[in-house]
Amino acid sequence: MRSLTGTGLVVVALTATIAAILFPIWSYDDRSGTGRANLRAGSVPTQWGPLSAADRDFVVRVRLAGLWELPAGQQAVGRAPTTAVKVAGEHLVEGHTYLDARVREVAARLSMELPNQPTAQQQGWLKEFTEARGREYETKFANILRRAHGKVFSLVADIRNSTRNTLVRELANDANTTVLDHIKVLEATGLVDYDAIADDSAATATASPTGPPPPAPGVTPPPADPVTPTPAPSFPLPPAASRPRADVTNR
Repeated sequence: MRSLTGTGLVVVALTATIAAILFPIWSYDDRSGTGRANLRAGSVPTQWGPLSAADRDFVVRVRLAGLWELPAGQQAVGRAPTTAVKVAGEHLVEGHTYLDARVREVAARLSMELPNQPTAQQQGWLKEFTEARGREYETKFANILRRAHGKVFSLVADIRNSTRNTLVRELANDANTTVLDHIKVLEATGLVDYDAIADDSAATATASPTGPPPPAPGVTPPPADPVTPTPAPSFPLPPAASRPRADVTNR
């Protein structure tokens, strides 16, 4: 009898141990603090699809970008230190005038409140531009804005990939086009410090990339075999994004 009781206790203990091990595995996706749990908890339903916390943060960031980059562009056009910087400023003004109208339209339809002042950091950048003169101004203008756009570029791609909300996805499309255009015109000034950008990116990287080893000094690698081209598929292009109506804020 004691033997049977002891065996029963062992079985119960083993069952409890297995259950304790498996339960977290079965319930992991639903536990508080996990990525999926946070996504569900932070999302609200809309007629255009779920609106996540990341979506809302993106919409706010688009608005904030316009609040400081638009006056930065206007300042560059007014100063006109060089043709390249003036052209970059014109692109900033045109791009963010359009993008700001778009983000206000999206926010109004999603019942989101938007900021009306840039962040303290963004105000600090504008102050740096105002106080700088000559070559120093041109260099700061090109590099501060280029770094900011580079960081936003990756955010746009992430939201464009993951959002389930069609309005946010369309806004990401417009932001992607605008940010890439601004990156190009800022680089066209010839003042962008790519080494500093690479160092900044490496400092925030979480893993080392893998790839082929660097070429040995004095060794010429063999040429790669050409790829036989095949006919490119033809796809109809989507219609261009329409600009919002002037009365959008009254809807």
